[in-house]
This record gives sequence, C-alpha cells and structure tokens, in this order.
Amino acid sequence: MNLLLLNENDFISPGQAAIDGRRAEHALSILKTAPGGTIRTGIIDGNIGTSTVTDITAGRITMEVSCHEPPPPPLPVTLICAMQRPKTFKKLLQCGAAMGVKKFIVIECWKVDKSYWDSPVLKPESLREQFLLGLEQGCDTVMPELETRRRFRPFAEDELPGITAGRLALVAHPNGEIRCPTGIDRETLLAVGPEGGFTDYEVGKFVETGFTPINLGPRIMRTEFALAALLGRIF
Repeated sequence: MNLLLLNENDFISPGQAAIDGRRAEHALSILKTAPGGTIRTGIIDGNIGTSTVTDITAGRITMEVSCHEPPPPPLPVTLICAMQRPKTFKKLLQCGAAMGVKKFIVIECWKVDKSYWDSPVLKPESLREQFLLGLEQGCDTVMPELETRRRFRPFAEDELPGITAGRLALVAHPNGEIRCPTGIDRETLLAVGPEGGFTDYEVGKFVETGFTPINLGPRIMRTEFALAALLGRIF
C-alpha cells in the first residue's frame, strides 16, 4: 500500500479520519505506524497529501488529514479488454488502475468462457476493491469506470466506429504487423484479448474500424504482463 486511500465515511470530523481493518493492519504491521508518524494519504476522487497519526487504540488509527496535491494525470487511453478468468481479471484491473487507465470496456469474444461472466468479480463491490488496490499501488485517487459488452459483433460494427473516431487505435496481437509504438501523446484505444488472444475474425473486425495490429516481439506473455508492457511502452 503506497497510498492510504480514504473515503467520506472514514472522516469523523473535518480534517480528522479513523480507519481499521485491512488498511489499519497494513499501516501497523508493514508501515510500522506509530503516534506522531505520518502516512502518505489520498482522498478517493480527490487530492493527495499526508496524515499524522494522533491515536492508535485496539487496531483503530485516528489521523489528522491534510491533502492538497492533485492526483497524477490519467493515461490518455481507453482499454478494451476481453473478459478473463477471474484471477487474471483481478490482476488486469489492478494493473490498469495502477498505471492510470480510467476507462475499461470489457468485451466477450470467442475464447472467453461464458461462465466467467457469472463470476462475483464483476459485482460492483469486487470491481471497486480491485480498483482500490491498483490505486493504492500507483499512488492515485481517481476511480476508473468500467463498462461491459456481451456481444462482440454488434459492439465491433455498431459502436467501435464512433469510439475510434479521432483516436489512435491499436489491437495487441502476437501476429501484429508492427512492433508496439512508443511515446504516444494522444488519445488512444488499446484492445487486449483473452488468454490465447483474439481470433483472426475478431482482429479483422478491429482492423475494419481503423485499428492497427501490434506485437511485443516473439515472446508470449500472460495477459496482465502484456498489459503492463504495452502501457509502459506506448506512453
């Protein structure tokens, strides 16, 4: 936890907050927090600063909070990603949030097991948990948003043309025609497939709407590793 994130329910008075549970346990056992010490702190969807610990009682930490710095700027990217098996999906959400992705569009495609869509990982409380873990890691406060699309073809044919307009559009594919570009400073769409990748048909649909297939070289990576490599290289 590189940033302690607070929500409005944590505040017991203006400028004073109290936490317990996972966050307090981490602060006590890992950060070795003690009265008088400070913790790097952010307010969800707000500013970043520090908190000074005033009291620790029965695992509950009370702090004076001072947050005046803006959060880091978001990446100029919308991530279109295939639904993954739940454990991988959690890692992907955390990775994207930590690196500054603020919009996820999760889609169904041929290699996605339909049972994944029934996973509790898609429940709002679970999505929020994964995003919070990513924001804590990346020292950010702004919660991402997530949308889902269950039918690939209508999404590709009816929505993608409008989403793509005016943006650089890239689809990650092991047989992509060019190496992943670097140093992009414009609004970008990045499509990342499931484990096993998009089918040729799906890649073709992306290409029809202006996407360029890109690759990361000869090595095949796990989806969450590929995402980190792509975002780190593109931006």
